[in-house]
Amino acid sequence: MKRRSYVTSLVTVVGFFGLAGCVGDRTTAAPEIDGAPVVVKGGDARNGAYIGVSDWWKPAPDHEEPWTWGEVSGVAVDNPNRIIVAVWGDRSRDGTEREAGSNYLVVVDRDGKMIERWSQWDETLNKPHQVYISPYDPDRHVWVVERGGGRGVHMQILKFTNDGSELVMRLGEPDHPTTREEARANPNPGPYTYGEPAVLAFLPDGSFLLGDGYWHTRIVKYSADGEYLMEWGEVGSGPGQFDLVHGLAVDRGRRVYVADRRNNRIQIFTEEGEFLDQWPDITDPVGVFIDEYDAVWVLSATLNRILKYNLDGELEYYWGTYGPQGSFAGSLSRPHQMDVDAEGNVFIASWSGGWLSKFAPQPGADPRRLVGRGLVLSD
Repeated sequence: MKRRSYVTSLVTVVGFFGLAGCVGDRTTAAPEIDGAPVVVKGGDARNGAYIGVSDWWKPAPDHEEPWTWGEVSGVAVDNPNRIIVAVWGDRSRDGTEREAGSNYLVVVDRDGKMIERWSQWDETLNKPHQVYISPYDPDRHVWVVERGGGRGVHMQILKFTNDGSELVMRLGEPDHPTTREEARANPNPGPYTYGEPAVLAFLPDGSFLLGDGYWHTRIVKYSADGEYLMEWGEVGSGPGQFDLVHGLAVDRGRRVYVADRRNNRIQIFTEEGEFLDQWPDITDPVGVFIDEYDAVWVLSATLNRILKYNLDGELEYYWGTYGPQGSFAGSLSRPHQMDVDAEGNVFIASWSGGWLSKFAPQPGADPRRLVGRGLVLSD
């Protein structure tokens, strides 16, 4: 069924520009080590309360000239020494796609060294858009949203065993739209007929939400077994309408946060799809990450920033800045997905840059400026 509501309640978000900053009247004590104040001279706070780990993202073993990474689109932390990365294959320095020997799903260790290459699935993947491990899954399955669009690969949702040895679930019809215009001409596609799907979010009972996505402007809910349950959304800019669903997260109250990318806003719904609120004027939001402290972190691709909001939609802090690969540790280039490990390290995929950045918390950093681990809901 489709659920829509048209009650509008706007929350004004104050824009703020710079490399890293605080909003409001907060003051932060100078950091200390062993009781002595630390005097830090210079710097531009480009990485906020983090230290960008230098030379962390490394070439793959088969990256001989001219080959390098393609678009790095997704990241999911299994543990601090096992980070799963989604990549759009390999590219040459001039942008040519590599026809064979591409890297689509790889696993790196805490030092950024590749320890697994899931080459057995190269023919199943073309544009793995994002990658996930549900915090409610004791078996730690790996989920991939595949946008399709070439090499005979269709739009689909894939669920693998944690070690990548088996594909245990595949959702998606091969007969899907091939253009945005074709997709939007059909307001009622089937529950498994996707239009460039983009994002997932999980619930404690194993059910999950799909943002479908680029062409089909809807959110679809499935059971843990992949059974269609409901959906909501349509194309447009009004409440409950979308123009590119690119980020999903669920808070403690089971409210669903949607990064409505081309409408430059976050929309909030009940779990059943009833519209509750919207936060406007957020430039190019591509991801929403709610942490264990109930902070709402939004990735802005165009601004190359990580924006922190409270649950009322008030902007509290931000960090991050653009830089070409290798220009400085922690540079970003259209950030696309983020995750946090048990040690507090933040991993951010830079889609257009073709790299994954690792950020380690600075000693003595203000905890309000650090991203907590992802929120895990109780049953």
